[in-house]
Amino acid sequence: MKKIATFAGGCFWCTEAVFANLKGVEKVVPGYSGGSVENPSYEQVSSGETGHAESIQITFDHKVISYDELLYVFWKTHDPTQLNRQGEDVGPQYRSAIFYHDEVQKEKALKSKTEAQKLYASPIVTEIIPFKNFYPAEEYHREYYLKNRNAPYCRLVIDPKIQKLRQEFKDLLR
Repeated sequence: MKKIATFAGGCFWCTEAVFANLKGVEKVVPGYSGGSVENPSYEQVSSGETGHAESIQITFDHKVISYDELLYVFWKTHDPTQLNRQGEDVGPQYRSAIFYHDEVQKEKALKSKTEAQKLYASPIVTEIIPFKNFYPAEEYHREYYLKNRNAPYCRLVIDPKIQKLRQEFKDLLR
């Protein structure tokens, strides 16, 4: 049975590249979630005025990878203590958020946040809020890392995340 998870953890090129490597993950779609503007464009979201965060929507087989495992990867592959930013990407569109789809996801997200806090000296600022919308990003954002591995952003920002994933989550990789 397929399940859906929706996360925001900075640039969606990064988060898509990370989660696409996990076994049991069938699809990762970059997009926009959490805001009030319907069908926003990248330019609109980049303005920081839509309320949307760059997000990913993950379709996964919960018999192969659990929501708890996805949450663990989420906490370990971005900095959830940075408010409205990840590294040099700054603005509310880069905030950290978990958009839960049901009460089970909510409870698991809250519990995992408490556990994840033990890994960080600073307070976690990740929002854990109800899912209300998701708008897929424009086609040129999809599989960005796979299509642009030699681009400076991919080499400098995404590659280190992929290396960390390979070192820390070998048992979860395809």
